[in-house]
Amino acid sequence: MRPLNKKLMTIASTIDKEELQQLPTALFPGKIVLLNADEIDEKLEETWRTVRLWGFDTESKPIFKKGAKNKVALIQMAAEDTCYLVRLSKQFPPVLKEIFNNPDVIKVGLSSKDDFLQLRSICKDLKPAGVVEIQSIVKQYGIEELGLQKIYAILFGKRISKTQRLSNWQAPELSEAQQQYAAMDAWAVREIYLKLQSLTPQATHE
Repeated sequence: MRPLNKKLMTIASTIDKEELQQLPTALFPGKIVLLNADEIDEKLEETWRTVRLWGFDTESKPIFKKGAKNKVALIQMAAEDTCYLVRLSKQFPPVLKEIFNNPDVIKVGLSSKDDFLQLRSICKDLKPAGVVEIQSIVKQYGIEELGLQKIYAILFGKRISKTQRLSNWQAPELSEAQQQYAAMDAWAVREIYLKLQSLTPQATHE
């Protein structure tokens, strides 16, 4: 019988709402860079090409009507100490397509299939490779939760605020609270992946 990794036994499988609300609020500790898609220059593209592990997420303006959806307004790309918040327009940045289609660059997301479904409405030849889906791998560690907030709380003992989730992501100006929320979501999945990697030598890629 294969010996159990004792570290895995210390991870809780679930967390209830009451316990979650008592945890301190998690904040993104790095630098946040907000820019429009057409502001990505060659220097920034070269910087991005050196990153081998990204956390990512997307935001869209909420619609309170069943079946209706808005296009992606913002894509968040989190590296080790910087999160880039890219406001999207009609054209998807070629460098981001390059990064997502590159199997040698790891991209970590949560509910990433939904993100890619929406992103393909902007970039039809987006063919993601090297993607790690957090919801697909947490079960290997005994975690039954699938939401980002609870997974992060189980692993790090902090609560990600969701107060900005339904705010207007197409607003001309994004507030500091919106930027912090957006950056934290993308960075959190990256940190979850690294934490899980530290608990086992195996990695699962999708």
